[in-house]
Amino acid sequence: MKILIASDIHGSAYYCEKLISAIERETPDKILLLGDILYHGPRNDLPKGYAPKEVISMLSPLKDKLLCVRGNCDTEVDQMVLPFPVLAEYAYVVSEKVNIFATHGHIFNEENLPPLSEGDVLLNGHTHIPKCTEHEGYIYMNPGSVSIPKENSEHSYMTFEGTEFLWKNLDGEVYKTYTL
Repeated sequence: MKILIASDIHGSAYYCEKLISAIERETPDKILLLGDILYHGPRNDLPKGYAPKEVISMLSPLKDKLLCVRGNCDTEVDQMVLPFPVLAEYAYVVSEKVNIFATHGHIFNEENLPPLSEGDVLLNGHTHIPKCTEHEGYIYMNPGSVSIPKENSEHSYMTFEGTEFLWKNLDGEVYKTYTL
């Protein structure tokens, strides 16, 4: 199964359109969004092409493929306008090779671990910084941000298939890999 993983769209129709193009190019079985879908939040400037209603229209047709977790900028009012669940604090993704604890990152993160088993992947968004760090007992990963990347990182997403995680910019160019 191929999963496309993205985070922190923050209401940018401009970058969501680029993500939709990536989804069409990648043809994933599932799409995992790690929160902060519609609102930019008080700490971020408005992203390019800020138009949450357009983001709703772009993501809604994908509702059968979407698995989402709640970001710190996602609220009940967002759930009222989206036809797919967005308020789960975390999700478990289980494959033959690894268990993934997916969450936004504002609650569970490298400094505040959720319950993990040996070899699990802790997958967060929130920081807007792509990352892959092997810790004793678990692996931490972050796909970066679709719309507001930080620390000079690229507008990005990840894919997971089989045993391979790939970090890609929105044009689909691979810039980081991790194999289990």
